[in-house]
Amino acid sequence: MISMQIRRLTMLLFVFVFAGCASQKSIVADKRLEEKIDQNFSDAAAQYKGMMRRLPADRFPKTYYAQTDKFQTGASSDWCSGFYPGTLLYLYEQTKDQSLLLESERILKVLEKEKNNKTTHDLGFMMYCSFGNAERIQPKPAFKDILLTSARSLASRFNPKVGCIKSWDKVKSYHGGEWSYPVIIDNMMNLELLFYASKVTGDSSFRNMAISHARKTAQNHVRPDYSSYHVVNYDPETGAVKSRETHQGFSDNSTWSRGEAWGIYGFTMVYRESGEKSFLKTAEGMADFFLAHLPKDTIPDWDFNVNQSGYTPQWKYDPSKFAEIPKDASAAAVAASALIELSQYTNKKQSKKYLKAAEDILWALSSPKYKAATGENGNFILKHSTGSVPAYSEIDVPLTYADYYFVEAMKRYKELKK
Repeated sequence: MISMQIRRLTMLLFVFVFAGCASQKSIVADKRLEEKIDQNFSDAAAQYKGMMRRLPADRFPKTYYAQTDKFQTGASSDWCSGFYPGTLLYLYEQTKDQSLLLESERILKVLEKEKNNKTTHDLGFMMYCSFGNAERIQPKPAFKDILLTSARSLASRFNPKVGCIKSWDKVKSYHGGEWSYPVIIDNMMNLELLFYASKVTGDSSFRNMAISHARKTAQNHVRPDYSSYHVVNYDPETGAVKSRETHQGFSDNSTWSRGEAWGIYGFTMVYRESGEKSFLKTAEGMADFFLAHLPKDTIPDWDFNVNQSGYTPQWKYDPSKFAEIPKDASAAAVAASALIELSQYTNKKQSKKYLKAAEDILWALSSPKYKAATGENGNFILKHSTGSVPAYSEIDVPLTYADYYFVEAMKRYKELKK
């Protein structure tokens, strides 16, 4: 009897010691990542202070081509325009460097006029990532008014027959002809601006539009295995689905990795704002699909089905142009930010899984392979992102939105650990 009790006590002691060691390893790993993130913020601030000096007064950074030393910029109407001021504001929060705040204030004045732009669905990217952060950090009536005007402009693109916000006005399908009412998975990212408008004004119409759009996207963009189509083309008169295609993915039936990341992020946000469990289920399903298809280094290829059997590109695909399949660090950054938030809403087992995946992605993006040395990479933070392979555009380059979501993911991680 005494011998049996001793064996049991020994086993219990082993379990406690093992658990303690595992816990200690976890603490050490967390601490190392937090230290890495602090260094990343310092390095990123230095990069963006360098970018400030090379940026034309009325332009916004997009990408950089190292081979030709070309720093590419866009106008305020470009869908990427909100990421630069948004990144500056995130970095200001972390470093308290006043020069970053002053630059954000300068460039926001250039961006402001886009509040009246009704030709784009990207006003969430453009105005909420920028003025939304400005309003959060230093609330001003002017910022609120700009955001509300932007929300009204975005709402003007909603068709109640379709139940969605129209993405593009004149973009051609690879099958020929223009889409009649295209809605892209990316559009999930613009809905937060509408939720904001409802909360500020008390007008539920903005919220109702956002929820309708999200429900339709879950129904028509997301496949049973939680992979996703890029484009769903609707009949604007009946609301019926006319086709499911791609514009930036490998094939109509493939899964574009950044599109999947947009979905994880968007449905997580809509669950936060609406409380509808179906959106949480969709976010979890898309997250599980994304993580199940990641390579060992956790940075996905630009599409999860490139060169696989059963996936045929409709665009003029020339594999000889690529020595290897391009990676997309921007997809990883978006997913990491989304997973950190998603980990706060789901069950304990899933929460641990999503947070660990986000940590692994942040660690990989912080490595010299993906994070640029100070003064290099056109002063962008991350390397190896991919804009649009079918357009042979922005392949294996830095991208302004990759930086934005990388910085946001690190900010969210630090706040969660506090």
